[in-house]
Amino acid sequence: MTQTSDRLYMQQAINLAKLGRFTTSPNPNVGCVLVKHDQVIGSGYHQRAGEGHAEVNALREAGDKAVGATAYVTLEPCSHFGLTPPCANGLIDAGIKRVVIAMVDPNPQVSGRGIAKLKQAGIEVSAGLLENQARALNPGFIKRMTTKMPMVTAKLGVTLDGCTALNDGTSQWITGPDARVDVQYFRAQHCAILTGSTTVVSDNPSLNLRWDELGGVRDVITQSQLRQPIRVVIDSGNNVLPSHKMVGIQTPIILVRRVQDNHDWPAHVEQLIIEGCGQFDLTQVLQLLANRGINSLWVEAGAGLCGALLSAKLLDKIVLYQAPKLIGDLGKGSFHLPGVKAMDQLVDLTIDDLRMVGRDIRIVATPNYPTL
Repeated sequence: MTQTSDRLYMQQAINLAKLGRFTTSPNPNVGCVLVKHDQVIGSGYHQRAGEGHAEVNALREAGDKAVGATAYVTLEPCSHFGLTPPCANGLIDAGIKRVVIAMVDPNPQVSGRGIAKLKQAGIEVSAGLLENQARALNPGFIKRMTTKMPMVTAKLGVTLDGCTALNDGTSQWITGPDARVDVQYFRAQHCAILTGSTTVVSDNPSLNLRWDELGGVRDVITQSQLRQPIRVVIDSGNNVLPSHKMVGIQTPIILVRRVQDNHDWPAHVEQLIIEGCGQFDLTQVLQLLANRGINSLWVEAGAGLCGALLSAKLLDKIVLYQAPKLIGDLGKGSFHLPGVKAMDQLVDLTIDDLRMVGRDIRIVATPNYPTL
């Protein structure tokens, strides 16, 4: 194989991996392409946790033709038994002669073991081809594996003068219908949605994925494949009640609380008790969520929780939809940042993307936290 053809086939594997971005949580998105005599003989991607990995699906398609083939995989083949057998073993047993890997497994407990197993079996292995593209497939998984914390993205809908609501808290709807469809697209790619009890009480949201509003997502998955994110509510005051709209939807909810209440909660609602008093240690909360396999959190909350996450340097991304409207100086702000009292304390951002979504402007930004 030439370097050009290697890049071509790895790009195909990366494109396949993207097809799983709405369904694989908490597993990573992985694609695999099998090539023999410069012909693709099998391809596959990981579709859902607990089901066959990308390599398994590609090998199934290739059958006996896999003997002597080259495998292009976006993530190092696993070497351990989990819900499925090790993919490294499958490649060895199928008679693959060469494996090209985009990136090594970020889990420090298993990193490199799949590569070692393949090499011990006499298979030629190379790693690092299109690594940056492969890493972009799984930022949340990579962060959880390397830091034991989820990737956290805050979404805000604001007016042109930066307000999220009227002075009385009314906020529906600042942004237009196109932006709301776009939000569904982002929700679908995250493991969980985080909010605060103030938002639940004031807006009474569902915080679920709505099939009719998923737009282009419906071109990639069927309604039966739709995976609802876990809904997480910071609720130190036990303000969320069984009567709230989100509780009536039969998908998992985690209420993060100081004490358990005695309401008759349905089975899909869990009260996660963190003993103590006052405000929660948000780092501890996120660590507990990561321990449950949550790779990525999509935050839809008010200025208090968003500001607390930003102040604690826990926000990785901000997605801000800015509507061509004005509220004025009595409107609610987007981030409560009482620690900012001088110009040199302003939170610096890098704009990653800026585009129109209907009538609204969508800005994706990364906070630049100062390093010590």
